[in-house]
Amino acid sequence: MSGEPIGPVWMFCPADRAERFAKAAACADTVILDLEDGVGADAKVAAREAIRGCELDPARTIIRINPLGSAHFALDIGVIERTPYRRLMLPKAETGDIPSVLGGYDIVALVETPAGVRQLDDIARSPTVIAVMWGAEDLVAALGGSSSRHANGTYRDVAKHLRSATLLAAKAHGKLAVDGVYLDIPDLDGLAAESVDAVASGFDIKVALHPTQVAVIADAYRPEAGELDWARRVLAAAQHSRGVFAVDGAMVDAPILTHARRIAARADGAYTDRR
Repeated sequence: MSGEPIGPVWMFCPADRAERFAKAAACADTVILDLEDGVGADAKVAAREAIRGCELDPARTIIRINPLGSAHFALDIGVIERTPYRRLMLPKAETGDIPSVLGGYDIVALVETPAGVRQLDDIARSPTVIAVMWGAEDLVAALGGSSSRHANGTYRDVAKHLRSATLLAAKAHGKLAVDGVYLDIPDLDGLAAESVDAVASGFDIKVALHPTQVAVIADAYRPEAGELDWARRVLAAAQHSRGVFAVDGAMVDAPILTHARRIAARADGAYTDRR
């Protein structure tokens, strides 16, 4: 892997809006420059030119290219291969058999089609894939549906299935699990609840669509003081203990120790710790 992704908050930025690149990088931990859905067909050429001239840190930048088989895929790669950027988000990923043209890149596989859902384990197993993300809207559209959520904002079962399956497949193969976007940008309370659930469920990263969402997601990943104090005391006690031991009168075994390690890792900025 060409350097670990930094921090738990990634944010999309349209690749044809070069004036936003630096602002996005100052806001989020990692920026996803979007050549696909965030850019209209008439702006694809300008977007690729902006990528060519981009000066963002490659360690904190991912480029979402257009899907395999699209008219824009080869054009995207033709430009990116002449830049320092080596992390790509592959939309509509449907197989773990990554083509050789992408062999020199770290791939964030975005699973958002029925075929992709059926091949999640194969996708996550691919050695080229470093992370797996899910997308509900494209999936529901491909199914012929009209919305991924109920009127009260909760996900429909098919979206919940994809979210859970993505998390399980990613973790089964030691890859980063990336939670999807929250489309209702003004609803920061809803985003906060979903972000807290992402942390509690085990997602390493959540993706923002707008700068106002970044702080909300970051707050969810930042351990509370009491939680961090507990984790550090558990880890300190583990250095002098063998097997099962107790902290504050409560048993600590391997799963609890893992939980403590992840809390401490989030506090230290080591968000990609997957132990």
